[in-house]
Amino acid sequence: MSEPVRFLSSLAHALSTMALYNEGHPSRVKALDSSFDHLVALQRHDPSPRFSFLGAEVIYGDRALRHLREWEWGGRLAAVGIQRIELLPGVTREEYETFLGDVVARLTLAAVDTSEARHSQQANIRYGTVGVRSTSGLQAAGDALPTATITYTLSEEADAIRWLHGEVENHGQLPLVEAEAVVRSLSVAMHGESQVVIPLLELKEFDQYTTTHSMNVSVLAMALAEFMGLGKRDVRAYGVAGLLHDLGKVRIPREILVKPGRLTPEERAVMNRHPADGARIIFASDKQLDLAAVVAYEHHIMLNGGGYPALHFGRDCHQASRLVHVCDVYDALRTKRPYRDAWESERALEYIESRAGTEFDPDVAQAFCSMMRQLDRRLVVVDETTAVRKAEEPAAPPAPASSNGGTST
Repeated sequence: MSEPVRFLSSLAHALSTMALYNEGHPSRVKALDSSFDHLVALQRHDPSPRFSFLGAEVIYGDRALRHLREWEWGGRLAAVGIQRIELLPGVTREEYETFLGDVVARLTLAAVDTSEARHSQQANIRYGTVGVRSTSGLQAAGDALPTATITYTLSEEADAIRWLHGEVENHGQLPLVEAEAVVRSLSVAMHGESQVVIPLLELKEFDQYTTTHSMNVSVLAMALAEFMGLGKRDVRAYGVAGLLHDLGKVRIPREILVKPGRLTPEERAVMNRHPADGARIIFASDKQLDLAAVVAYEHHIMLNGGGYPALHFGRDCHQASRLVHVCDVYDALRTKRPYRDAWESERALEYIESRAGTEFDPDVAQAFCSMMRQLDRRLVVVDETTAVRKAEEPAAPPAPASSNGGTST
């Protein structure tokens, strides 16, 4: 068993023991000493270990700990607002005990009111949520839990996508666990408060478009799937499909991908290969991602059969593809390009409505436009480093739409 796994196992044992025994009890002291010793051993190799608890996964740095998949304590910690822990160099035994005491307080008071949990000042231990957090990084141990006025940053998620694209480009393999972890983190950002918010990453430089666009389409796809009444498993699967829909662009030469002007016919032919290339990459990496592969292939195909790749035989595209197609076009229209300004949201929605029944599935288009208008005040433009959302009065959740039933991006 690796040092990170040993440490987390000792942390869980210490938390369990501290919940049973009062301060000074020999069993409590022994469990604390043992866990702190494991931390010291871990920090000999990694001075600043960082753990994230995302769904069924426990992430150490950027790597999933497969031995701890479905780890019970990961879910328990995330449920009380501790989705990430970072231990900086210089953690003392006293600091560590105070930190564990705070965690136990949260766990034991969670059923009543987690805001009553005691907080302590510890410079070398940081913890908090993923995706919804302060601009300085993780929530410090002495800070209050996030409230209705929150600063969003998604820098680590954006970095993870850039790394993921690099792995595909350089090694031809898709790191599935990391892709799923990003989607879970985006889901946390969407549900970080008592009401759903839609955090959309703001494009700073056009050469970052693929990263920014992938994150935004993932968020929009999950929001729309949820709005249309799909189950949690489908919502997450649609989020992964949205995140990976443009993966084939890693094979497009950079000079074509970021060209500011109109593409030549030859360049357009290269660009139009990205759906098929993306599907091949995804399917070759993990056959369990068959839905994501289908969406990558179909997301530029119009309802009337237009778009690309050209279908030799008429058929309906998968619902996920029709859903991602709408999200894809909306975010593309809302993005400033070298050759045009970004469209206002209402103009983009009117475009989608005008193309319903030809380019877009009419039921999906109607649901998307209804959702965006209902959630207009809960759209959050998110910088990779800082973006503030002002506090709002809680609003009733939007009524779900019926689940029945382009442009260049």
